[in-house]
Amino acid sequence: MNAFLPVSQKDLAERGWDWYDFLLITGDAYVDHPSFGPAIISRLLEAEGYRVAILAQPDWRKAEAFTALGRPRLGVMLSAGNIDSMVAHYTVAKKRRHDDAYSPGNKAGLRPDRAAIVYSNKVREAFGDIPLVIGGLEASLRRFAYYDYWEDKVRRSVLFDSQADLLVYGMGETATREIAARLASGTPVGEIKDVKGTAFIGNTPADCAYPLVECPSFEQVRADKRQYAMANQIQYEEHDPVRGKAILQRHGDKLLIVNPPAMPLTTAELDRVAELPYVREPHPMYDSMGGVPAIEEVRFSVAHNRGCFGACHFCSLAFHQGRIITSRSHESVLREVEALTHHPGFKGYIHDVGGPTANFRRPSCKKQLKAGMCRNRACLAPEPCPNLDADHTDYLMLLRKVRAVPGVKKVFIRSGIRFDYMLKDQSGEFFAELVKYHVSGQLKVAPEHCVDGVLDYMGKPHIAVYEKFRQKYERLNQKYGKEQYLVPYLMSSHPGCTMSDAVRLAEWLNRSGRQPEQVQDFYPTPGTLSTCMYYTGLDPRTMKPVYVPKDPHEKAMQRALMQWKRPEKRALVREALHAAHREDLIGYGKGCLLRPSGRKPEGETRQKKQAAERPARPEKKSRPVKKAGWAVAKPKKNTRPKKKRG
Repeated sequence: MNAFLPVSQKDLAERGWDWYDFLLITGDAYVDHPSFGPAIISRLLEAEGYRVAILAQPDWRKAEAFTALGRPRLGVMLSAGNIDSMVAHYTVAKKRRHDDAYSPGNKAGLRPDRAAIVYSNKVREAFGDIPLVIGGLEASLRRFAYYDYWEDKVRRSVLFDSQADLLVYGMGETATREIAARLASGTPVGEIKDVKGTAFIGNTPADCAYPLVECPSFEQVRADKRQYAMANQIQYEEHDPVRGKAILQRHGDKLLIVNPPAMPLTTAELDRVAELPYVREPHPMYDSMGGVPAIEEVRFSVAHNRGCFGACHFCSLAFHQGRIITSRSHESVLREVEALTHHPGFKGYIHDVGGPTANFRRPSCKKQLKAGMCRNRACLAPEPCPNLDADHTDYLMLLRKVRAVPGVKKVFIRSGIRFDYMLKDQSGEFFAELVKYHVSGQLKVAPEHCVDGVLDYMGKPHIAVYEKFRQKYERLNQKYGKEQYLVPYLMSSHPGCTMSDAVRLAEWLNRSGRQPEQVQDFYPTPGTLSTCMYYTGLDPRTMKPVYVPKDPHEKAMQRALMQWKRPEKRALVREALHAAHREDLIGYGKGCLLRPSGRKPEGETRQKKQAAERPARPEKKSRPVKKAGWAVAKPKKNTRPKKKRG
């Protein structure tokens, strides 16, 4: 049976360790599962022969909490956790959340705001000049100077505020192995400057080992929004492991140097990472606290791929995992599924065989591995690239094999599906089997909006593509006798979305006969093109102005329009319709969203008045008949003559 890594001095003693190599600090509870980044990195280091201890959610108010396991021999690896600490703590309206699925008992407040910075500074206080490497999503997306939505200002790279020696961005396995090997060989951390997928603080451009491009400095992007947009575009264009260059960004008299991205793992490497000896459960120290809720979504799910060439502008995946797809072998996935069937809680249902985008299992075209991704062209939106290779054969074969594993009753797909990619697959075989075998009553897809101009700013396909998908989905459900529904994800207040656009979305929903139960306001998180648009008011691809709804009241109106039937939303909806000069949607017509307030129309009032003034007709008395002890009115016989046929 697999064992958890040490989390206490007692655990170290039980292993007979009087020293260890790396301390891994995480802002999440300790969950030893391959869906949790800190678990992957810690198990990878263990597999490389290092002794690793885990410090999960230490009390950031006390430096001594960070020395509870003693000083590691080689260094500290630190992650804020699977989710950005600010997103974990605050809603898009900047209101404090009351729960945290990545903490024991779903309890909020067990990690600090800006955890990567706070934890790192406590490490410096506790251990002095020990080698300190930060990674994970929070650090990765803040590797350059970035706009901070919660403070509404541009902050410098997290490397400066954290006092870390190195920052690992992206998924990090290759860089982590290389850094660990260098430290173990005695190389000072300050001399580790050439590892791909890392960033460091240098003194001169000569410190960089790769071809270099410079983007506007921290001081420039803080002072000038146009410079910020230019920097953002350079950072996106060079985020390519094949053709990308290192990027230099000046911060005062220091240089932030971000090396080119690491190459994606090969299939064999990804198989190895996925099959490290995880316990696949939260640490038992959380049992009395109610466990860790985040495990429930992934306990019986399997990730088969990485990367996403969908490139939605509001999503940070492209800037973190990259756009090149890599996938696990069938054999590796099947071994994991077979192991899941022996879990005591397994009921026969695989909840997901997915990833960032479930139906991506191969690069989008054959050119990528040699030439890299196209600089100024997306694979799918607004129109699919002519070179797009939309073939689901391999994924289809994998799903068939998973369905055939003894003990498996059903295999669902709950990760995001790119419906535009599905429609480009001419065979239609995957679409048919998706409907027939892999939908658990509802299929969640993300059209996000219905106005093509807004969708262009989002990096999404036009609404006609979704409508074509919806119609085919309905036909297939009818063909196979299924009663399965589409649940569309929709977003309000994205850059480029005016009040008129929001009204058109409400009209589209009204025509479809559906109203979403949950809607999402655009959340400006670091590292996305949409956040750049939100802050600068410019589209960094074209440098043209873009409308940005920022006023909280306007955003509330846009959100309310998507739920116009709710009584508590009606006042906001009415105000929004007036603001958009769409009073035509207030009335009694089929396409109207609201009924008029106040008096009813005069015609209706007059009819009711006339009806009230008519003399009442005398009631006809029916002779009661008794039946089973109850008096009931005897029905009147039908005396009308029967109509003759013919």
